[in-house]
Amino acid sequence: MKNDTLLRALARQPTAYTPIWLMRQAGRYLPEYNAMRAKAGSFLTLAKTPALATEVTLQPLERFPLDAAILFSDILTIPDAMGLGLEFAEGEGPRFARPLRDERAIGALAVPDPSAELGYVLDAVRQIRRALAERVPLIGFAGSPFTLACYMIEGSASDDWRTVKTMRHARPDLLHHVLEVNTRAVTAYLQAQVAAGIQVAMIFDTWGGTLAYEDYVPFSLAYAQRIVAALEVPTIIFTKGGAPWLGQMMASGVSAVGLDWTNDAQQARLLAAGRVALQGNLDPSALFAPEAAVRAAARRTLDAFGPEPGHVFNLGHGIAPATPVSAVAALVDEVRAYSSARAKNNKPS
Repeated sequence: MKNDTLLRALARQPTAYTPIWLMRQAGRYLPEYNAMRAKAGSFLTLAKTPALATEVTLQPLERFPLDAAILFSDILTIPDAMGLGLEFAEGEGPRFARPLRDERAIGALAVPDPSAELGYVLDAVRQIRRALAERVPLIGFAGSPFTLACYMIEGSASDDWRTVKTMRHARPDLLHHVLEVNTRAVTAYLQAQVAAGIQVAMIFDTWGGTLAYEDYVPFSLAYAQRIVAALEVPTIIFTKGGAPWLGQMMASGVSAVGLDWTNDAQQARLLAAGRVALQGNLDPSALFAPEAAVRAAARRTLDAFGPEPGHVFNLGHGIAPATPVSAVAALVDEVRAYSSARAKNNKPS
């Protein structure tokens, strides 16, 4: 591995600088991505064509000195493979033609074979690893069982996830059944990604933070924890709005916990006590400010986490589509320069 800085940071080992990669680093803020998506005709065509997914994955690395590539795919590939009928309506986001609304449909839910229904993802992983030529590590990912369940039951994104939460209270047994099937599916899927070549696995628990305090562990984290235990590569879990459960996430067996921008980095460092690495957590909106402000925000974030090993710089959520490319360039440059200088100054004489 020519650049293993991310892997060493996830292992909480000293690094010459703080590694940086960005959630949604391959996406709509890049003009080359938009051109390729227009040529492909749809997001799903991009995601389901390994050669195109490979090219999109590599696009941000051609612009910026990032410390990882992340597989270009979508968290909803699993429920799509389960036969729920995934569609991406222009301007509306993902939608399922056959959401899980009754006991019969939930009872019929089955774990897809990753090598069959999701073979296009595994082909993309293999192609990306070859194209990277050990340049940087490759991150693979999946949605958490609960986040997948939200879309599968609701049928689309929601402001309140009322259908999911109604099921939690009216028929928690049905929700637990969906979560059980999803857990087996995500485990098999990520294990297949590891076999195909990913070197880090990330679990996106995007909607876990919408749960009531007492529901997060039994309906989200407990299932994600089983997946983590079954993987043999470094793991990262990210729960948007997960601040109330940081301690539980840190004790879940993951290598790193991703923080959104509502978390206090210094408090998270104290709570982690060197047991796990931390990833985050600049507010993505900071990238709409002038370059000097972007650079200052990067320094503040680095200062908040401190110089101790075990920090991976990232945003507190994904890059917004309209983010200026120049702002991303300034951010990556500042993180590398500032953290490199800090590491040299803190190096024992």
